[in-house]
Amino acid sequence: MKVEKIHIDSEFIRLQDLLKLSGVCSTGGMAKIVIQNGEVLVNNEVCTMRGKKMRPGDFAQFDDIKIVVE
Repeated sequence: MKVEKIHIDSEFIRLQDLLKLSGVCSTGGMAKIVIQNGEVLVNNEVCTMRGKKMRPGDFAQFDDIKIVVE
């Protein structure tokens, strides 16, 4: 599994934006679809909320890529 680390300077980043920023999804529309289809895990649980607030220490998994928020 590939691990991507994303550093944020704010309190949180929304899940949809995290997927776009990491390059896992090329567009917001693609991110919306994969999240709503239940293809994304947040902290090892399926998450279908694209506006989920991701804070440092949280991680998302999609398509054999783990994205860690720092």
